Amino acid sequence: MTANSRGRRIGVLDGAALVAVAAALLLAFATPPEATQGNVARLFYIHVPAILVAYLCFGLTLLGGASYLATGKLRFDHLAVAAAEVGVLFTGLTVLVGMIWAKPTWGVYWTWSARLILTAVMFFGYLGYLALRRAIDDPVVRARRAAVFGIVSIGIIPIVHFSVLWWRDVHQPPTLLRPDEMQIDGPLLAAFLVGLVAYAVVAAALVARRYRLAALEAELDAGLAAADVPVAGDAVAAPSLDGAQ
Repeated sequence: MTANSRGRRIGVLDGAALVAVAAALLLAFATPPEATQGNVARLFYIHVPAILVAYLCFGLTLLGGASYLATGKLRFDHLAVAAAEVGVLFTGLTVLVGMIWAKPTWGVYWTWSARLILTAVMFFGYLGYLALRRAIDDPVVRARRAAVFGIVSIGIIPIVHFSVLWWRDVHQPPTLLRPDEMQIDGPLLAAFLVGLVAYAVVAAALVARRYRLAALEAELDAGLAAADVPVAGDAVAAPSLDGAQ
């Protein structure tokens, strides 16, 4: 695939993401208010899809890391880092929207709920994954260590998701992906599903662009390593004492 064709495909994905988000927001405002929470519950159509998309992105980080360890091909490492960065973005969006929802509902922006604490742990854990990558220059060592980190980190996701069932506190139980049954009316479910698809398309567009950037960075690093390229400081010579009296 040529660079132009890749660019066109990413452009189509960008356009689809914009259309999908517009449709999701329109449907979110068209649905009736929630019976107990009223209009503030419309944040549900961003909050819940965002965390589910974050789970999906971190799953791709696991898949990319495991595939790299199995094959040694750096393109899987590119997928892992692209998905991790987008997953961190959507986790941050989840926390931000959740705080906006919490203020009128709980009276505070933040409380030390098990769900909130564990989500913060997941957020900072994957920030640690990205920091680890920045700390290692060798691409092979970086990819290998990051792959192990990404595989181990996936264990936090089921703990985050089921925390509201294992430790009952102020956070409401899950409306979706619960072991007994889904508790949401038809119009609200439709708005949620459209939002989920929309933000998944946004995540796909962001991952595609970040993957392309990672591939270009790898090509640049490989080119610099192969060529005899002067670096900063090469033109500065140590003072010579020849002829000094």
